[in-house]
Amino acid sequence: MAEEKAAAVSSSSGFNLIKFLGETKAEMGKVSWATRQELAIDTAVVGVAVVIVCALIWVCDTFFSRLFTLILR
Repeated sequence: MAEEKAAAVSSSSGFNLIKFLGETKAEMGKVSWATRQELAIDTAVVGVAVVIVCALIWVCDTFFSRLFTLILR
């Protein structure tokens, strides 16, 4: 219960922009950034996945469109 009160007091003390920016800068230093090659490969993978999903949706749409056309005749 004492921990809850301490948490309530610290959260109600307000927002400290300087502290927030300092902590953000420290965390950004810990990030492992992708290399240019990794970024290019990941972008290509996403592009291929998008093309495959679009093709799958197009095939399903065409199939159901023709099926419903046959049913509704």
